[in-house]
Amino acid sequence: MKAILKLATAAAMVAVLAGCAASGAKYDEVASSMPSLKADQGRIYFLRSSSMVGAAVQPDIRLNGQVVGTSKPGGFFYVDRTAGNFTASTSTETEKSASFSLAAGETKYLRTSPSIGLVVGRIVVELETPEKAKAELPSLSYTGDAQPTKQAAK
Repeated sequence: MKAILKLATAAAMVAVLAGCAASGAKYDEVASSMPSLKADQGRIYFLRSSSMVGAAVQPDIRLNGQVVGTSKPGGFFYVDRTAGNFTASTSTETEKSASFSLAAGETKYLRTSPSIGLVVGRIVVELETPEKAKAELPSLSYTGDAQPTKQAAK
């Protein structure tokens, strides 16, 4: 009976954690509908690998103090910003951040990933190489607030 209870508990945990992963359209499905960059802006992608490790820890992601999205396993989103200096951060029991400069027309990729914390897991933010990010993006689901739409031609 004890073994059945353990098995049922484990199955319930897997079901709960499975609900924590990102769902939605894959990168390839939304890439063609992403708007073009304005001349003075750059694009910042935030991505997180799909993993059960730390799946329940999904803090907000802040860019220069403003919430721009959530770190969800198996998800990505992007924001376009005017060129300048930025700090991306997440916070659970402690804040983790990465600072970088963004030039007009440039694309940066920031990876969020779980790390062990004292009380609760932490989500670390770090710059990712374009090669690694581009290789992983097709396997990730779009988690932005709205579906990208084509920008009107000017």
